Amino acid sequence: MKRTLGTCYYPEHWPRNIWEEDARRMVEAGLTWVRIGEFAWSRLEPQPNQYDFGWLDEAIDVLGRAGLKIVLGTPTATPPRWMIDRHPDMLAVDAQGRPRKFGSRRHYCFSHEGYKAECVKIVGKLAERYGRNPHIAAWQTDNEYGCHDTTISYSDATRKAFQTWLRARYPSDGNDGDIEALNHAWGNVFWSMDYNDFDQVDLPNLTVTEANPSHSLAFRRFSSDQVVAFNKLQVDLIRANSEAPITHNYMGRITDFDHFKVGEDLDIASWDSYPMGFLEDRVGADNEWQRRFARQGDPDFQAFHHDLYRAVGRGRWWVMEQQPGPVNWAPYNPEPLPGMVRLWTWEAFAHGAEAVCYFRWRQAPIAQEQMHAGLLRPDSIAAPGMDEAIEVANEISSAPDVGLLKSKIALIFDYDADAAWAVQPHGNGLSYFDLVFNQYRALRSLGLSVDILPPNCRDFSGYKLIVAGGLMHMAQELKDALAGSAAEVFVGPRSGARTGDMRIPIPLPPDLPNLDATVARVESLRPDLPVKLIGEGMIEGYREILDGNAEVGLRSEDGSPVVMKANRLSYVGACLDLTGWRSLFRNACAKRNIPIVDLPDAVRIRDTETERFWFNFDPVAHKVDGMTLPPISVTRQELPA
Repeated sequence: MKRTLGTCYYPEHWPRNIWEEDARRMVEAGLTWVRIGEFAWSRLEPQPNQYDFGWLDEAIDVLGRAGLKIVLGTPTATPPRWMIDRHPDMLAVDAQGRPRKFGSRRHYCFSHEGYKAECVKIVGKLAERYGRNPHIAAWQTDNEYGCHDTTISYSDATRKAFQTWLRARYPSDGNDGDIEALNHAWGNVFWSMDYNDFDQVDLPNLTVTEANPSHSLAFRRFSSDQVVAFNKLQVDLIRANSEAPITHNYMGRITDFDHFKVGEDLDIASWDSYPMGFLEDRVGADNEWQRRFARQGDPDFQAFHHDLYRAVGRGRWWVMEQQPGPVNWAPYNPEPLPGMVRLWTWEAFAHGAEAVCYFRWRQAPIAQEQMHAGLLRPDSIAAPGMDEAIEVANEISSAPDVGLLKSKIALIFDYDADAAWAVQPHGNGLSYFDLVFNQYRALRSLGLSVDILPPNCRDFSGYKLIVAGGLMHMAQELKDALAGSAAEVFVGPRSGARTGDMRIPIPLPPDLPNLDATVARVESLRPDLPVKLIGEGMIEGYREILDGNAEVGLRSEDGSPVVMKANRLSYVGACLDLTGWRSLFRNACAKRNIPIVDLPDAVRIRDTETERFWFNFDPVAHKVDGMTLPPISVTRQELPA
């Protein structure tokens, strides 16, 4: 696999007379890719049905002739002002019933038919005009689906589309759907919530108290499907005119639509990596951790998404936007420590990225992102990140092509489970993402490389340890495949806890093959009332009272079973702290002869087919496993053949 670098460029922001100079400097810096166009709708169609592609033709020609490969973005994340006049009801509506307003971006509702028709026109024209252009080497659909809480809308267009979606989900012999099937599935007999017709089904917001969880989960699934359909609409138009690969740039910890389903229609997954911005508002770390890694970013958060999006892209993935300096949007926006831009870039390559593109080429002197650093300052002088990007470009030019190594460790991630947890967390602060991320962090802290797998995976051959935590609804085929695998398998907590319609199943969960264990009761715990485990670690936030005759693999200090097992299959009936997960996984690795390396908090490992990468996020040196790791460093170690 060849590693490449790129950047994000906005020719419409800059005078025409500097485009050639910008392109020349990009090539000299060792960049291969340049993404353009994804926010340019008002310049491409300044008035309805009046198009101006001349400037884009020229920009593509300038960049392409300089030797750059172009990723052309569709501009549908930024509908122009005239669009609102034409379709005033296209704006998304928040859960309080307030319409979003024009003046930034992502101000549209996925369900609005008029807006989708406008998207078909502009994307179709771009695809027809540039689909065979030799400089267009890839496409990007839209920009950051779901960012700024824009997946879920409570508009009138959404309500009507949701009703249509429900009719298809609960079909009858006729064309109108079976409303009684919906009533039964949702348990609407409770609180006299029965409907007589699908037209009566409203959206699950502004109810007096919480909405029916079955209703809420159905709406989350519908909202996800709307994103999938919106993306496919664009992909089909591009594919009809171009053979270049198509991607979308996902975000960190955006989980309210199913990225795996969106990815089924794409060739490459990409995501936008902002390590220091995410540390403040998405990692969920305490103040001490945030202070410690304020200028480096969390040592596991980017890696988790690298592995996740490698799975979403079925092995092909990029970083479309890599933070090269301070951002503008986090609660605090410090400058990264020297060496971090290089470290973040190599970390992505170690996890299998084909390309890392820096956002952005030049810092904008205008509008909302004035304070967002680029590779260049607004006056075109190189910013600190530029030197590190050039350093990486020089390093990869002489580095051998490397294939990714299939790990012995697998972790399943399920967006539908995240939706179910969001609908019914059962305790303040409990979330599916946090559970899975904590399990991932524990595995990484033992020096393990991890493959993330989708929930429809059934082939687990080659894996020695599989973690399937929090899968609220588990297909029987998945249960059977996990139980039949040759790996040590950890399922739970809350796995198999609900049916597909969000009902408590009978038999009670987890209902795993050959495992005589039942979740008899559950409780959520106050943050100041953790429960100690026998040995190492604590139960935090949530635990289940387990009954049954299966072997007990772990107990709490009050004697209650926490892990029950049959052969290689274990059910974990609690959310554990990092120490608890580490202890559980360390013992499993010892049982299966999986080598581990106990790592400091700031040191992480990633293996490829031929190399081991050591990443030291600390501004102090560490000596680990015979390796001396300099401060803020990437150290490459050749693996034995």
